[in-house]
Amino acid sequence: MKEYWTSLASLLGVLAFCQSLLQVIFPPELRFACLKVFNRVFNLFSSYCYFDITEIDGVNTNELYNAVQLYLSSSVSTNGSRLSLTRALNSSAITFGLSNNDCIVDTFNGVSVVWEHVVTQRQAQTFSWRPLPEEKRGFTLRIRKRDKSLILDSYLDYVMEKANEIRRKNQDRLLYTNSRGGSLDSRGHPWESVPFKHPSTFDTLAMDPVKKREIMEDLKDFANGQSFYQKTGRAWKRGYLLYGPPGTGKSSMIAAMANYLSYDIYDLELTEVHNNSELRKLLMKTSSKSIIVIEDIDCSINLTNRKKNNNNTSTRNYYDPEMRCGSVPGPGEDGGNSITLSGLLNFTDGLWSCCGSERIFVFTTNHIEKLDSALLRCGRMDMHIFMSYCSHPALMILMRNYLGYDESNLDADVLKQLAEVVDKAEMTPADISEVLIKNRRCKPKAVSELLEALKTRANRNLLQNGILREKNSEDIMEDEEQEKRALESPPNEGSEFEEPCKKQEVEDEEKMK
Repeated sequence: MKEYWTSLASLLGVLAFCQSLLQVIFPPELRFACLKVFNRVFNLFSSYCYFDITEIDGVNTNELYNAVQLYLSSSVSTNGSRLSLTRALNSSAITFGLSNNDCIVDTFNGVSVVWEHVVTQRQAQTFSWRPLPEEKRGFTLRIRKRDKSLILDSYLDYVMEKANEIRRKNQDRLLYTNSRGGSLDSRGHPWESVPFKHPSTFDTLAMDPVKKREIMEDLKDFANGQSFYQKTGRAWKRGYLLYGPPGTGKSSMIAAMANYLSYDIYDLELTEVHNNSELRKLLMKTSSKSIIVIEDIDCSINLTNRKKNNNNTSTRNYYDPEMRCGSVPGPGEDGGNSITLSGLLNFTDGLWSCCGSERIFVFTTNHIEKLDSALLRCGRMDMHIFMSYCSHPALMILMRNYLGYDESNLDADVLKQLAEVVDKAEMTPADISEVLIKNRRCKPKAVSELLEALKTRANRNLLQNGILREKNSEDIMEDEEQEKRALESPPNEGSEFEEPCKKQEVEDEEKMK
């Protein structure tokens, strides 16, 4: 046993001597040079080239690494055999990824590329202000040399674009508000946000299907129209005006638009903005692929005074700022708010509206006649959408949403009565939804209660219309009677201006005598 350990020690000594001799004969610099020459010779005869994309670029995170990781998640989930699962902050979906030192083949424009996820242990760290992870991660892209120009010119841009789409799809949408007016928080942001969880979609929206399809096609054309807007020299934005009685689904329409396009929503409260400068700052801090909403714009601030002042300002110059820009509240009015119509118009259609791209402006109002015509023209509000009372197609959508009923589940006589009375009732989708919600546990009762409510409202509207017509008829008859009496009056009972005229004639005759 002693001889065994002696032999082992002698062998280890010989190996250590040989290692020391090799280090003297072949120092690290020489070995590195030999390895470098070998790689050059190998690359010279190889038909492939390699690109490394590391997770950390110096001390900063490499954005391209994260983009590749997201992009590969779409194909890895179906082609990979060993996957890693992640879920990012504010994300509603689980992302698939390549495991350590695994690889996958991707195809772009008929060209095949190989992605390999390389993970190695990091060597001892030197001093750094930012501690680095223990593992060194990165992707290696292997392509054929003849495809190098195609990959570098188009493929990586394509990867970044697809990664942004996946990120927007997976990330929860946000609802922003300007509760602090135009002031900034500690991070330099004027907006506060919460996750946007509104479930409204175009499938559940109570609206005429033809009009709904027209809106969806317009939204889709806008979202896919980057090249069109660039070619025509227009800013990549679009405006929608939603108007109609309260309870007709204007807010639900906005939520459906956001869910359809996967856009964030910026709910702009004009009463919190003090002047045009703050309004511009808020616009500059909005992101692309977003919907900027001003609800009840006719009630927010006084922007509708230009037409009302026309009769009182006939002698004033058109170039007066107050004539062009609307009324400017005096001290104490609207809490010191001094936003002008000109500022709002520039916000939606001026030079400042072009500081971002792919943005939608939505205004809502219950009284479109109160808005200045400058706000309504094309280029600002491109599409005017009337949110009407509930029609028969919209009623059937509500029945499906709340009761799971379609036309086949309803009696033919009930269906006929509903179709006849719904337009006469002029009930909003909100009113009808409330009737269905209260009775949703008993579906037949919900249908009967709804039919009764529609009939009651239709009869009331008919009665009110009859009274109004009768009143108008009485007014017309009274006017006709007054006109008739005026025409039948004798000459000696002429108008109040006739007697002074006679007196003037008598005085003139006396003077002549």
